[in-house]
Amino acid sequence: MNPTLFALTGFVTWALLLLVLMEAIRTKLVMTGAVPANGFSPDNSNLSPFMQRLARAHANCVEGLPIFGGLMLIAVIAGKSSVTDSLALVFLGARVLQSIIHLASLSATAVTLRFTAFAVQMAIAVYWAFALLTG
Repeated sequence: MNPTLFALTGFVTWALLLLVLMEAIRTKLVMTGAVPANGFSPDNSNLSPFMQRLARAHANCVEGLPIFGGLMLIAVIAGKSSVTDSLALVFLGARVLQSIIHLASLSATAVTLRFTAFAVQMAIAVYWAFALLTG
């Protein structure tokens, strides 16, 4: 598997892991009677701050997948993964780091670091889009 496909698979897997974690915690809440099965809001707004951050971290992954994942998929399908391979693992690392920071804190420092990790992803995506369109 080339670096681009590895990063794309890692991205999808990371989003899946966040979802599994959220649903495992929700299942525990239902099983212990803390929340009724129909008592969840999509953004976890009626749950703990951690659960709210977990819902947003997962949503961030899902929202970014068509853009970032789409560029990686286009590169592979077009036979131009040489464009994305060199930064694919950097992208994946920045995505995972963004989520971890999101889960850990909403402090001003954490938000700045989280945005920095996202900015790295955006810069990589802009580079990939330009290189794919002009190469």
